[in-house]
Order: sequence, then structure tokens, then C-alpha cells
Amino acid sequence: MSLHIDVITIFPGMLDGFLKESMLKIAVEKNAVEFNVVNLRDFATGPHRSTDDRPFGGGPGMVMTPDPLFKAITSLKREKSRVIFMTPRGKPFKQSRAIDLAGETHLIFVCGHYEGIDERVVESLVDEEISIGDYVLTNGVLPAAVIIDSVVRLLPGVLGGEGATEAESFMDGLLEYPQYTRPADYNGLTVPDVLLSGNHAEIAKWRQEQAYKITKNIRPDLLDNENLGGEKK
Repeated sequence: MSLHIDVITIFPGMLDGFLKESMLKIAVEKNAVEFNVVNLRDFATGPHRSTDDRPFGGGPGMVMTPDPLFKAITSLKREKSRVIFMTPRGKPFKQSRAIDLAGETHLIFVCGHYEGIDERVVESLVDEEISIGDYVLTNGVLPAAVIIDSVVRLLPGVLGGEGATEAESFMDGLLEYPQYTRPADYNGLTVPDVLLSGNHAEIAKWRQEQAYKITKNIRPDLLDNENLGGEKK
């Protein structure tokens, strides 16, 4: 069964190229995923099909109104749907969550705009709130695209080779080890001898050590996690 992904936004054009290129295009061709971009304005009423209004209690900006969102989400929901609201206040997105979401059958991404969405939508229909970082973007489309990319590439057969995603950053709690390709000597810059040795045990050991060192230098916070391998020096 393929993964079905709906994206609710007032800017559907932002996803046109993204969903039709590279790995996502391949995933669709392999029937691993099906995309549906929903224009929230199709569920709005009035001559201007407005989806926002001023917040109660005052304050800057506008807030997306509940009615179009309720109509859009409920029209898409199934028995096993998971509704995700993209918001800076959400739980930080990690590789482990991408793995979990890749096991779902239906994801609905709600992309806010302005100062956010009416809280009644979140309380009634949203299953989880996710953030891709401690910063604010104009709307939720780009964060949704980031998560879609990270999830779809994990679907079986999408990247073409078994185990293609197993040695990547964060998969074992560490950042990825350095990678090299031909030529072995480029303008005096050489590949580490161990990678040319053919000794797979030594290569594996070197990669684990390098992954630990890189993680320690760049993301020492990750070393607080459990189940970290490598030679810790």
C-alpha cells in the first residue's frame, strides 16, 4: 500500500516543481507515494474567499479562520489519517520521527500562514505539531516540504538500493562519516589509505571512528543520546 500525502495551503503553487522533480518524481512513478495539494481557498466563502481574520484580544497580524480549515481537513480525513500542523511551536523534527511517519498510510499537512491558525482547529483535528527548527518562516509550505522529502526517501524502493539510507547521518545517532570517490589523488589531495585497502573490517572501524569525531566536533549534543557506537576518544 502506498503512502498518500495531502498538503493544505493557500499557496499550492509553491509545491509545483518540488513534487515533480528528483526523488519525489521517482517515488510517484514507482507508486510508493501519491500527492494531493489542496488549495484552502476552495473551502472559503465570500467574494474574496478569505481565510484569515483579526485575532480576538488584539495583537499584530492576522489568524487563519477555523471554518475553511475544518472543512478541508474533514473532507480528507480517513480512519488512519495523521494530521500534522507545521508550526514553530511544534516538537522538533528528527530522523527518528521521519522513520515513524514513513510507516503511516495517510499524512495530512496543514500549512499555516500569517500569525498561525485558530486554536480550535489544533485542539479538534490536529494529531501533532512539528517544527523543523527554532526560527520562523512566512508559511508552513517549506517546512512541510522538508518533512515530505525526509519521509518519502525512506519508503521501500524509492532510493533504488536496499540499505541505501542505513549509513546516513542520525540513523545511528551519529553524523555521517566522510565520503570519497575517484580519483584517489586529486591535485595532491589523497583519499585515506584505509579506504583503498580492501579490508572491510578496518574500513568499518575507520568510518565509525570518523563519525564519532565529526559528531563530537560539530554536534556534541547528539552524544547525550543512547546507543552511540564508535571509539570515543
